Amino acid sequence: MDKTQVMVCFSLYGDEFSIDDVTEKLGVTPTEAFKKGDLIPNRSTVCYRKETSWDLGTGYQASLDVNNQLQQIIDKLQNKSLILNEIKETYTLECKFFIVVKIEEGNTPALYLSKDIIKFAANIEAEFDVDLYASPYENDFSD
Repeated sequence: MDKTQVMVCFSLYGDEFSIDDVTEKLGVTPTEAFKKGDLIPNRSTVCYRKETSWDLGTGYQASLDVNNQLQQIIDKLQNKSLILNEIKETYTLECKFFIVVKIEEGNTPALYLSKDIIKFAANIEAEFDVDLYASPYENDFSD
């Protein structure tokens, strides 16, 4: 049986900036980073990155509560609001939390934002982007 999976990624992104500088200031190693102009691999047509990004993600994890993955990211950044805001101002960056849910067999996870997560996101002016992918499941609805 496939299990429902959740992935959360925090992204700092903008035109061009030093990924190494952001990593050093935050004291956190990104799980992925891309530079504007980098080739995007595995595409049927040639595509290049339109911006630079510093990303911290959980990868896909079996979960029925999105807060578990959000908290993993927040725990690494919680006390860094001032530094994040300085970095955003220095490089004119935006930040966003991406939440991706792959629903299997109708097992939908809890999707709510705790006060602590909302407060942290508000402090750094982060947006949330939520994607839901539901795999078809078979159910006999006839009586």
